[in-house]
Amino acid sequence: MQVVLAYKNFAANRNISHIGLGVTALNTAKSLRADGIDAEVRAIVSAADLRASLRAEGATHVVISAPWIATADLALMSAEFRDTQFAVVCHSNLGFLQADPNAMRLVREGLELRRTAPNFRMSANCERLSRWVPAAYGVPCDELPNLYHLESPAPARAGYSGGTLRIGAFGATRALKNLLTAAGSALQIANRLRADLEFWISSGRNEGAGSVVEAVRQMLHGVPNVKLVENGWQTWPQFRQTVRHMHLLLQPSYTESFNVVTADGVAEGVPSVVSDAIVWAPDSWKAPVDDAGAMARVGEKLLKSRWAVRRGLAALKAHNARGLGLWRDFLRA
Repeated sequence: MQVVLAYKNFAANRNISHIGLGVTALNTAKSLRADGIDAEVRAIVSAADLRASLRAEGATHVVISAPWIATADLALMSAEFRDTQFAVVCHSNLGFLQADPNAMRLVREGLELRRTAPNFRMSANCERLSRWVPAAYGVPCDELPNLYHLESPAPARAGYSGGTLRIGAFGATRALKNLLTAAGSALQIANRLRADLEFWISSGRNEGAGSVVEAVRQMLHGVPNVKLVENGWQTWPQFRQTVRHMHLLLQPSYTESFNVVTADGVAEGVPSVVSDAIVWAPDSWKAPVDDAGAMARVGEKLLKSRWAVRRGLAALKAHNARGLGLWRDFLRA
């Protein structure tokens, strides 16, 4: 058995990507390899690139991250490589897909292709979407969750005990990431603790969010104890170091299917305030998505908790164990 995880390499000039799809493919491959499954990541730029790669070195399973390859090309590959099982994994729940009508069209066409190609499947990386698809279209949809490779237990971290408070709300800037609510929550926490605040956000990838960052700037402008840090897009290892530097993360997305940043926080011993869209996270980390005050209260508790990081680690391990079982079922089938 040889599993290929293929994602679109937007950089087109290197095999390591530091966007979400590349990081997710890397973590999933490492998790599968740790379970004794031969898995590798291939960064591709087109359907022709993937086809050439398979001609040079075949695979028993090809899992394509996100719907972006034309359905006609998927049908041709399924016919050419009849002994290979192909799957396209939908990388987002429905909320994020509304920003990409083409992806929704490819999902629908992929479900039609599943009916006619015996070695092709559509899948989702979250249970909510994998359950919705057959309920809506009457076509099966496998669940192939993101796996997050934990090389070592999260380091022990003391709770916040004073000094400059560093809170991060990271990821590509999208309206559905709910960044302004996160900023409002961070501001309330700092005011309650009478602490100087550094509020860290990612910069360099504004994906249809328009004026969101400017709204954050205006919220925090002139507040004497607050510094907004717009952190440029980093390589994933560099970003992990930035996460490690935080006391708390805020990831109150309106919609999600996994959220790598929250998992990065677990790996680095930093808790996150999240919405219930991040299903795998501990309940004690969750707050109502449209209530900055509630997020602030949860965040303050996490800053003071001795058990928050351990609960996050246990939750992520449970997610990985369940997800690995689903991957095994898919590969056996």
